[in-house]
Amino acid sequence: MADGGRSYIDHDDRFSGGHFMKKRKGRGPFQGKMYSEGPPKYQNRGYPPNPRSRLDDDDGDAAMSDVHDPIRPRFNPYSRGGRKRDDRPGRDRVSSHANVSRDTPHHPRNEPRDDKSWFKVTIPHGKKYDKGWLIGLLQSACALPFTPVEYHCDHSRAHFFVEDSAVAKALKQISRTFTDRENFKVTILTHSCPPPSVPKSLTDEEIVHLKNCMQKRYDGAQQALNMKSVRLDPDLVANKVDIIPNRKSCMQAVLQIIEENVPELLSLDLSHNKLYKLDHLSEIHHKAPNLKILNLSENLLRSEKDLDKIKGLKLEMLWLDGNPLCKLFRDQTSYISALRERFPKLLRLDGHDLPPPITFDVETPTTLPPCKGSYLATDDIKALVLRFLQQYYTCYDSEDREGLLNVYHDEACCSLSIACGQGQNPTRSSLGEYFNNSRNLKRVRDPGRRFKLLKHKRLNVVSFLNELPRTQHDLNSFVVDITAQSNTLLCFVVNGVFKVVEGQSSDPVRAFTRVFIAVPGTDGGLLLVNDDQFIRNATTEEIRKAFATPAPTPSSSPVPVHAPVPQDMVQAFSLFSGMNAEWSQKCLQDNGWDFEQAAQIFMKLKAEGKIPEVAFIK
Repeated sequence: MADGGRSYIDHDDRFSGGHFMKKRKGRGPFQGKMYSEGPPKYQNRGYPPNPRSRLDDDDGDAAMSDVHDPIRPRFNPYSRGGRKRDDRPGRDRVSSHANVSRDTPHHPRNEPRDDKSWFKVTIPHGKKYDKGWLIGLLQSACALPFTPVEYHCDHSRAHFFVEDSAVAKALKQISRTFTDRENFKVTILTHSCPPPSVPKSLTDEEIVHLKNCMQKRYDGAQQALNMKSVRLDPDLVANKVDIIPNRKSCMQAVLQIIEENVPELLSLDLSHNKLYKLDHLSEIHHKAPNLKILNLSENLLRSEKDLDKIKGLKLEMLWLDGNPLCKLFRDQTSYISALRERFPKLLRLDGHDLPPPITFDVETPTTLPPCKGSYLATDDIKALVLRFLQQYYTCYDSEDREGLLNVYHDEACCSLSIACGQGQNPTRSSLGEYFNNSRNLKRVRDPGRRFKLLKHKRLNVVSFLNELPRTQHDLNSFVVDITAQSNTLLCFVVNGVFKVVEGQSSDPVRAFTRVFIAVPGTDGGLLLVNDDQFIRNATTEEIRKAFATPAPTPSSSPVPVHAPVPQDMVQAFSLFSGMNAEWSQKCLQDNGWDFEQAAQIFMKLKAEGKIPEVAFIK
């Protein structure tokens, strides 16, 4: 050691006075100042001065501080700073948090916790043991009784599941407290896990044991089945039958036995079975349709949605106390309301009587009454409307619809809509010929397009109608309803079917609903001020009935007449049938002007009620 208390240039690990010697700073002849000798601005920081500041000092050796000073680390220019971890700002605050966390209890990684239901038990090197010997040894040594579930071996280890945290803790406590036949200590490892989901069907022998167990638990006088804590049934445990109600195969076997042996079951107790879901009970209302009493208390149901699986039952008594879902409701009223929503006939809940429910018990299925015929108010309006429809559709179904100019008011409006989704490919739509003209307000959102598709003024309306596909309407299918009437206005709705007579449509028969608003015309007829038509695909029944009879209907095109019409025969047939001249002539023409054949056809159709009323308006 040099004089003046300076250190050796070489490293020195010698002791002095029972304390470590202070290490020198820097390398070679360049030795930086100690932290305490640095500029004041660095003394209260958590890091040493800049390494370049050492070059500003003299070339002499740095003075060694007193050996009793705390040892300081050598400066490392490539570190994140010379601060010690405990000197960082806010370190005291972190330490205080650490102290708090040390005071709170924590669970080791393999320590069973109470917030889990299922635990996996592992026996290292357990494959070499006989299953019966190992399970019997564990059951005799464990302080709590348990039933192993899904015992299996993986490599050299043996595994099984238990459904109780207290049992898992008890098994862990006896780990390495007993030895096997070779005097090796048996190790037991436990950790929480999801419920075992390995599908396993019950064998025939297990089903027989389960059936005997259920027979022992069934009360024929009360028609009640007690399946409380069935997994711990002594007979099942003695026969090594694992019945876990949460397992699909087990619950299905229970329901199957109920359906085959006691379908008249009225009461079922499934309490204390640690049920955490009711998915496998979804068919219970089919297996036991008369079930009125159900006990699900002391299980692990966590959501009221689980009850939706069994809401097909007409329960009158239900127990749910002891399930976590009961704590989700803010008060008793909301709890009762949620249960009554699923089980309207509930009279008793968790052993407490409920007020009688207010329900409308309709056991027999109801059907809607059949659709009635047309409603035409008075005879005068009936004659006026039917005559108008006959004339209108005779012109509408012709080759040229310009004749409709005399039917519409100068300020008339017209629109058409179809039952077709917006954005659907017109070529794939069965109503594709009407697609571009559809003004379905639920589909067309653009105001500009809505305005464009609304046809205004008589010429625009008739021009629009003239562009639509040629049609033939079945007047026999028409149902006409008068919805509003006054001295100056008449509103009526027409429902019926028609077919497209041009193009190659795969579904030629369509159904339509058309709303007409009319005002009185100068010639005593009607002028349309509003025409709104909705077109859809016809139903199977409508297609079957459409154009099914050869009843005379207005022709879709002018009938070519090559010979004078025998007016005397038409008048005679009109007097005979009561039909007007046009329908009488059409009936004779359809039957080749054979008066007797036309009369027979007329009488037959009239008896069947298939001749429309417009045929008798003169």
